[in-house]
Amino acid sequence: MPKLKNFSIRPMQVADKERILAWRNADRVRANMYSDHLISRVEHDIWFSTAIDNPAARYLIFLHEERPIGFLSFTGISEQHGRCYWAFYLGEVDVPLGAGSAMEYFALEYAFNELKIRKLCCEVFAFNSPVVKLHERFGFRREGMFVKHYKKNDNYEDVVCLAHFAEDWNVDRLKIRERYFSKD
Repeated sequence: MPKLKNFSIRPMQVADKERILAWRNADRVRANMYSDHLISRVEHDIWFSTAIDNPAARYLIFLHEERPIGFLSFTGISEQHGRCYWAFYLGEVDVPLGAGSAMEYFALEYAFNELKIRKLCCEVFAFNSPVVKLHERFGFRREGMFVKHYKKNDNYEDVVCLAHFAEDWNVDRLKIRERYFSKD
């Protein structure tokens, strides 16, 4: 079981630009993303320059013992509606067992305690059942399915819509922390 004290998050920085491009262009990351083409340097530069100062988004780096190993994004942040979307991936392959669970925990803590979001939403390809199950173990509920929604590898793929609410996290967070992480 991972120890949460070995993990942390921090805002994306200019120094992360090349690392994020390499992570994003990794086959195993692209396989589960909407945008699955190889991202050019020019395309990445344009995205990065707008992303770093976007007031409706937060981009974070997930660290293990201060080493960057993953990426989290919170987009479409709406104070009016109290919600946003999030996505994540582990960029490195040589990570401790349980790193994905730790990243999920940090994402929920960040969304509900830092962003003060009341509803955290995400979309996951149905074929990516390990991530759907991970979200559900952390209290996300399925809200729907976009059937044959996105063309990928010449197939139209289903997308699972999930959400988590702040009031549920406030009740469940200690149980989840105790269940998935050793005592720090």
